[in-house]
Amino acid sequence: MSHTPSRRTVLRGLTAGGLTATGAAVIGFAPATRSWATTASAGGPGRLVGTPPLDGSLTTDESSLAAASDDFGHIVHRRPVAVLRPGSVRDVMAMVRFCQTHDLPVAPRGQGHATNGQAQVAGGLVIETAPLADIGPVRADSTTVTVGAGVRWSELAKATIAHGLTPPVFTDYLELSVGGTLSVGGLGGQTHRHGAQVDNVTELQVVTGAGELVRCSRSRRPDLFHAVLAGLGQCAVIVGATVRLVPAPETVRHYLLPYDDLETFLDDQLALVREGRFDYVEGQVAADAGGAFRVPTLEAVAYGPPVGPAPDDTVLLRGLRHNASGVQRADLSYYDFLDRLAPAVAALKEAGLWSYAHPWLNLLLPGRSAAALASRMLETLGPADLGPGLVLVYPLLRERLTTPLLRAPDDPTPYLFALLRATPPEDTATVDRLLAANRSAYELTAAAGGTRYPVGSIPFTRADWRAHFGPEWRRLERAKRAYDPRGILVPGQGVF
Repeated sequence: MSHTPSRRTVLRGLTAGGLTATGAAVIGFAPATRSWATTASAGGPGRLVGTPPLDGSLTTDESSLAAASDDFGHIVHRRPVAVLRPGSVRDVMAMVRFCQTHDLPVAPRGQGHATNGQAQVAGGLVIETAPLADIGPVRADSTTVTVGAGVRWSELAKATIAHGLTPPVFTDYLELSVGGTLSVGGLGGQTHRHGAQVDNVTELQVVTGAGELVRCSRSRRPDLFHAVLAGLGQCAVIVGATVRLVPAPETVRHYLLPYDDLETFLDDQLALVREGRFDYVEGQVAADAGGAFRVPTLEAVAYGPPVGPAPDDTVLLRGLRHNASGVQRADLSYYDFLDRLAPAVAALKEAGLWSYAHPWLNLLLPGRSAAALASRMLETLGPADLGPGLVLVYPLLRERLTTPLLRAPDDPTPYLFALLRATPPEDTATVDRLLAANRSAYELTAAAGGTRYPVGSIPFTRADWRAHFGPEWRRLERAKRAYDPRGILVPGQGVF
């Protein structure tokens, strides 16, 4: 039988347990209004249900709720009723159990870098994972490191490089959380060598939708392990991960190689990833003076000692068909290479462009039709469709992608194609037009056997998600029923 405490009892017990809101103490949950009552609440909320004592805090202040109602996309806005800043994994367990009991939706939030409301939740609880920021011990002979879900990849890189080690794969922007990228995949220029970030995880610590703390791996609860990696948060909240480590170089040689046409650029990229000549391969396409997107630049990086030999331009660039007169080359420390976007991000923030809407398009094209698909999408792209954004195009090796829910085309060399769009958020007509364009591009890609990389903003239905996961759908559906039986986790993805 549930105990309904008096307002005075709840106030005395819960403020001692760390449940606070800015300027007011949280004194309990009001089922009638599906909200948390505080000492500042006007009027009586009716019957109150006690919420668990916490090591961290439960906040209901306006600034916290407003922040949790937005993300990097600045397109979707769903307002929660509370935000949990956990002081421990126990807090996550306790509040997920509480939310399951009261049918409150839950979404974990790392750095808020989603683009379409994926980590927002209307009328529910947002769990900020940033406080879960422990980095386990690292020694020079370590092959793995265990970290909290809220650790940013920049922090992990610094901690491991100090011991001559590194995670093998990074996304281009380092200020993302470990739990966030492992929920979607984690692709980068090293993926052709090492797979995605999800392919380099040996164990997860998760809190299921039933509030159970579980350690899982390929050999222990493998159904849950494979349902969480690239599983869009549907079955459990990642609270920790054990990530593979490899030797780190001290310095790298970074090349920017301009090309005169898209097809030659794509062919040379493909040759490089098949040969494994470079440790990192990506590429961008920029607009020419007339606004047409047909100026490709291949980005490639060779690691130096102790990982590889001292880079040799003659050997590394042999046979490539770039425009030799425009080559840019730089020798960088390894961390400076990983964090090379930091100055550009700072400039975008200073100019106010970081707060633009970001209706991103992120696709995986079949290699056999990558040139035709990319050309068709770039032909219709104008500067106003991209804004102060980027076009990324680079190949992967399908054999390196081993995580079942990271859906990639059935092709040996799929290509990531991304339009990292940015536009003023108040221009809703443009945002809507770009979202519609994203949908059309997805349909074109899907018809050719391609997939989406689910970090962008593509209007998607539940039927679309079933088609996206394809043969893995039934296993994901079974895991959802087993580990999130009340269906409270991450409804913003729209999967179930």
